[in-house]
Amino acid sequence: MPVSRRQLLLSSLLALPALILAPRSAQALGGPQPPLGEAAPDFSLPTDDGRDRLSLADFRGQWLVLYFYPKDGTPGCTLEAQRFQQDQTAYAERNAQVVGVSADDVSSHSRFRENEGLSYPLLADVKGEVSKRYGSWLAPFSLRHTYIIDPEGVLRASFTAVRPVIHSKEVLAKLDELQAA
Repeated sequence: MPVSRRQLLLSSLLALPALILAPRSAQALGGPQPPLGEAAPDFSLPTDDGRDRLSLADFRGQWLVLYFYPKDGTPGCTLEAQRFQQDQTAYAERNAQVVGVSADDVSSHSRFRENEGLSYPLLADVKGEVSKRYGSWLAPFSLRHTYIIDPEGVLRASFTAVRPVIHSKEVLAKLDELQAA
């Protein structure tokens, strides 16, 4: 027997309180999140910054802010990228490197970096393989998620509800907290 629109709406409304009140799990839109306090998922992706590829191992000995974003040149992604760029001195003072990841290809990243004056690398995850490992994939795009990885390669923080306008400041505050611990 087919379900009516009214029945569907009613069942959705009845399920809403359970969704709102449910305890937070390690799940976000995009898939299961990698667990904090464990080794960050490994990656090796093409980059637009003159090096062939960048891997997680390339960042040993420094903090890594790995941020995933949907699309080069779109308003929210541009704003987020600009904010990370504006704060590059603050990241350097904290021995932290910022790296962006999206499903755009290397040539798109090159244009985006040049247009926005970005000094940090952007990685091309065109098939979404790394985005999937980080629970940040909703085909055909990477989702706007950010992860902080410590100098030993351990995942220390994640952000899945990112507001581009203030996000870089939130990440810096979290880095301060993690480095003070």
